[in-house]
Amino acid sequence: MKALIAMSGGVDSSVAALLTKETGYDCVGCTMRLFANGDVGLQPGTCCSLSDVEDARSVAYSLGMPHYVFNFSDDFGEKIIKKFVDSYFKGLTPNPCVDCNRYMKFEKLYERARLLGCDKIVTGHYARVAEQNGRFVLKKALDPAKDQSYVLYMLSSEQLSHTLFPLGSLTKEQTREIAFRHGFINSHKPDSQDICFVPNGDYASVIEKYSGKKSEPGFFVDDEGNVLGEHKGIIHYTIGQRKGLGIASAAPLFVTKIDPENNTVTLSHGDGLFTDTVTVKDVNLTAVDSIEEPLRVSAKIRYRHIAQSATAVQTDDDTLIIKFDEPQRAVTKGQAAVLYDGDTVIGGGTIV
Repeated sequence: MKALIAMSGGVDSSVAALLTKETGYDCVGCTMRLFANGDVGLQPGTCCSLSDVEDARSVAYSLGMPHYVFNFSDDFGEKIIKKFVDSYFKGLTPNPCVDCNRYMKFEKLYERARLLGCDKIVTGHYARVAEQNGRFVLKKALDPAKDQSYVLYMLSSEQLSHTLFPLGSLTKEQTREIAFRHGFINSHKPDSQDICFVPNGDYASVIEKYSGKKSEPGFFVDDEGNVLGEHKGIIHYTIGQRKGLGIASAAPLFVTKIDPENNTVTLSHGDGLFTDTVTVKDVNLTAVDSIEEPLRVSAKIRYRHIAQSATAVQTDDDTLIIKFDEPQRAVTKGQAAVLYDGDTVIGGGTIV
């Protein structure tokens, strides 16, 4: 059996390569070149830098594996960065990691694996794959602090049947210990905390640089439409935001609505920040073919959200209605909502 290992240069994918090799697979390492530093104003040393490629190659060679660099920058620019930029101008807050997994790691890389005769794709994600009721399903990692199943919900049963997540039963500390014992150059390399093409967290400057246009200033308004002040442009704000508003108030104000048509940002003292009903489109179901009747689930509405009890109803092939038992804070259009049955991912979609 032959496996293609996606190696970012970080410790997780390096240990995933080692563990796959140790199980007897004929392994090939690869690093995806997703964009060039400078394309969107990045600084050297961020994701996709030469040092990342060299770290990945060093580990691959130490394991006796060939290593390739695949240039997917055109596809990444069109399907990930452009969508990210367009979404913010529409008043949405997207999750580009979900799209990167969907279109890059498990679409473009999947195609490349087949060309190389590889049976499996391997990544350093903290998640698990299991076979249940004749289909392959996605499960949470055993370590809840590192679980990444949320950003992998869009994988199909077919894709999962060709995927290995060797770190799914490990903690991060265990992963680093394995890397250290094997003398990997990146055993103590820090984890990336930012979106790879927004390394300093300044979304707005990246959006304006990439699009070549400024986000026009407009008005902050209250729930009745009364003007409270002027905002810098809707791309600077997201639902639930409190800091950086520049509006004096006796009680904290929060962003509760972004209206791109009228170029307004609605602020309130927490009113309107909670809702118990979420509508989801672009639905992908993995553990079931469809939801035929109301289904009790636990659901997450953002990556760091703790899954909450809810009932999911599928109204058509591409729409889910999620009714939470308790109202949830800052439900944000553009983010993913992911459904779970215990530690098994049922599926999910994009909040609208």
